[in-house]
Amino acid sequence: MSLFKGQTAVAGVGQTEFSKYSGRSELQLASEAVRAALTDAGLRPADVDGLVTMTVDPNDELSLMRSVGIDEVRWTSRTPFGGGGSKAMLQHAAAAVASGAADVVVCYRAFNERSATRFGQPSSQPNPAWNWYKPFGLDTPAKVYSLWYQRYMTTYGLTNEDFGRYTVVARKHAANNPSAWFYSRPITLADHQASRWVVEPVLRLLDCCQESDGGVAMVVTSTERARDLAQPLVTLEGATQTHLSSAGDNTMFNFYGADLAWFEEASYVARQLWEGTGLAPGDIDAAMIYENFSPVVFLQLEAFGFCGRGEAAGFIAGGHIELGGTLPVNTHGGLLGEAYIHGLNNVIEGVRQIRGTSVNQVPRAARILCAAGHSALILGNGEA
Repeated sequence: MSLFKGQTAVAGVGQTEFSKYSGRSELQLASEAVRAALTDAGLRPADVDGLVTMTVDPNDELSLMRSVGIDEVRWTSRTPFGGGGSKAMLQHAAAAVASGAADVVVCYRAFNERSATRFGQPSSQPNPAWNWYKPFGLDTPAKVYSLWYQRYMTTYGLTNEDFGRYTVVARKHAANNPSAWFYSRPITLADHQASRWVVEPVLRLLDCCQESDGGVAMVVTSTERARDLAQPLVTLEGATQTHLSSAGDNTMFNFYGADLAWFEEASYVARQLWEGTGLAPGDIDAAMIYENFSPVVFLQLEAFGFCGRGEAAGFIAGGHIELGGTLPVNTHGGLLGEAYIHGLNNVIEGVRQIRGTSVNQVPRAARILCAAGHSALILGNGEA
């Protein structure tokens, strides 16, 4: 199980500003991000022959091609399940490049999630999956996920204050990041505890990710080609995903697993990554962990083996995820502190860490984990 180990690289990254009102269309946001990523890589639109985005992205591939000036592509794909599948976008791109189906693949994601459709609010759009839950009042992501997180809290004796210690670190990292919405706005644990309840006793406002406007893009090509391009080499050491029918798997409604105090899908993804790359948790220099809500960071830290089951609260309280700790987490501020672009901005921060250009740089960063529960990848410098 090689997971395309080291065969492909992220050669360019691009983003728009992150805001609450972009003032322009989602197609324009996507186009700006794609052009910025190509410029970063030192490539032209004519070099692109593959595109990958999410099934929920509103930007049509042909419209994007016309807007950016891409003449023709021979590979397109879309990943389902929103943020949980965000790292699978890079897996799709790596598969295309490694197989020869495409040479230069652009991954993109853009939306006006704050100024247009607010995902954190009850949705009126028809979705059969929700029919089993809305009658019980579960009409927002915060309500849905809180049932899962409350089982974790009950099993290990956690309180909302434990979750707040993660949020404080995320905001501390975001405060140093000029691209972050919460730049220069750190918080204390008292600030977290003073924020209003969203779902008592599980989630407060400051446990919830942002609703953001913006776009991001990444250019994936072969490692050989990337060595000759504009930026320092950032290899994809492995990328994988999982969906488990045995766990009653559903990206949002996973109430059917045997143990709701455990993130089984993330554990399976972790096993694939460690076995396929030959790496272990101790080889990772920093982690960019998808956090639509703060508790999911705890579950993923445990699933990936950075600490034992039920030990994430102590791991975080002990300073391990801060700069200078054993595993700095979300050094850009994450989706709570920087922006929520479905987790793809986490990959961009991973690239910056390998390049040595992060505002919160981890010294000699050589391997970065980017995890999103149902999908994950490891970035490397081609030497480690």
